[in-house]
Amino acid sequence: MTGRVYKSTGSWYTVKTLLGETYECRIKGKFRIKGIKSTNPIAVGDIVDFELETDNNKESGVIHNIHDRTNYIVRKSVNLSKQTHIISANIDQVFLMITINNPPTLTSFIDRFLVTANAYSIKTILLFNKIDVYDEETLNEAKYLAHIYRKIGYECIGVSAVTGKNVDKVKGLMAGKVSLFSGHSGVGKSTLVNAIEPSLNIKTKQISTQHMQGQHTTTFAEMFDLSFGAQIIDTPGIKGFGVVDMDKEEVGDYFPEFFALKQHCKFNNCLHIKEPKCAVKEALENGEIEYSRYRSYIQIIEGEDEHYRTDIRENL
Repeated sequence: MTGRVYKSTGSWYTVKTLLGETYECRIKGKFRIKGIKSTNPIAVGDIVDFELETDNNKESGVIHNIHDRTNYIVRKSVNLSKQTHIISANIDQVFLMITINNPPTLTSFIDRFLVTANAYSIKTILLFNKIDVYDEETLNEAKYLAHIYRKIGYECIGVSAVTGKNVDKVKGLMAGKVSLFSGHSGVGKSTLVNAIEPSLNIKTKQISTQHMQGQHTTTFAEMFDLSFGAQIIDTPGIKGFGVVDMDKEEVGDYFPEFFALKQHCKFNNCLHIKEPKCAVKEALENGEIEYSRYRSYIQIIEGEDEHYRTDIRENL
């Protein structure tokens, strides 16, 4: 039988067939170690083949094959730096949720996420959430960040799950597609998903006042079929985002504004660091490229993973 993984809890996977039947499945033993360095060899969104078995009058499935992925979002595992964690696979687009405070979403995090999505040609839309509670200064900061990313081609939308602002616009973009919602804990993913499809009634929690960070409410990724012909993958909040499987020479290609200037650099393999007559550095000096974007690029190139959460905006 063949189906799509809708939920992963680590050892068991909920798989739905094309006929809409749902089965709880596990991985065949040797499948787990077959050259897979990921902490989760199977991710939500994967298409898998499985066989049914009955044990103590209970029917379940055993996954024995995973179909080739069209794409996936992957990051470094939090606790095992040499391993990766696949957030989800076979998706049409990502909505990356951003908040200016409570909790703050830093540009270094945004840029790492965008680089990974761009590497797999996954369209990313930036959702600036909680705009209903921002004062004028915070709202201006959100507008400035949106300006930075719009300038390089990303769609940016201000949303509020509380007032409903632009919720219908987001639903329109989701129709007929598989969308991944991601971002830090506490940015309001579950609240927005509930506003998009109230019947889901996904659990939400308050922001931790001690650290002004979100508390994890979603502990595993899960896909949902929505009433308006869309599918959504809700994911656990992530603190850091480590870029993986990327050579230094190709990182700049996933910064659209860098890639557009690459042909004007003196050297074809220019890393945009110390090379002479570098079009990217010239654009940076002329204010045509944002400093925050260049600093994120340097951090990725130098492998400064400990800077996941460095606040880049202090220099804006």
